Amino acid sequence: MTGPVKGSEAPDFALPADGGGEIRLSDFRGKNVVLFFYPKNDTSGCTAEAIDFTALKPEFDVLDTVLLGMSPDSPKSHDKFKSKHALTVSLVSDQEKETLQAYGVWVEKSMYGRKYMGVERSTYLIDREGRIAECWRKVKVPGHAQSVLDATKALESGR
Repeated sequence: MTGPVKGSEAPDFALPADGGGEIRLSDFRGKNVVLFFYPKNDTSGCTAEAIDFTALKPEFDVLDTVLLGMSPDSPKSHDKFKSKHALTVSLVSDQEKETLQAYGVWVEKSMYGRKYMGVERSTYLIDREGRIAECWRKVKVPGHAQSVLDATKALESGR
């Protein structure tokens, strides 16, 4: 597994987002950022994860923390996904997979003996200075959003 490690600078990106426009990570300097990578819109695990983060968004807002979900899906697909599930997190599209590779989450996977490339469900907590504060790899969805919230509270209490 490659990708940035705790304490290193988070790789910047400028990518298309849901609702049109572009999201640039560096635009959020001075705020914490939760960047969660997920395989595909509207699949059961990805939907549950996005709904969990949406449910906790008011608590992240109090901590001055931005929630960004990223997948290789198109911005149009993100718009449909957000609308269908009333999601309030921002969704970023990395169809070229450059940012997914920079974070080390575009990996070889295997299902039923067939190998293919895909997104490893992962989350990075990025501090106000743009450094990796925490990283979760091979995430299991149940309870994950709460764990990230707890880590964000701990990060803020240590300021």
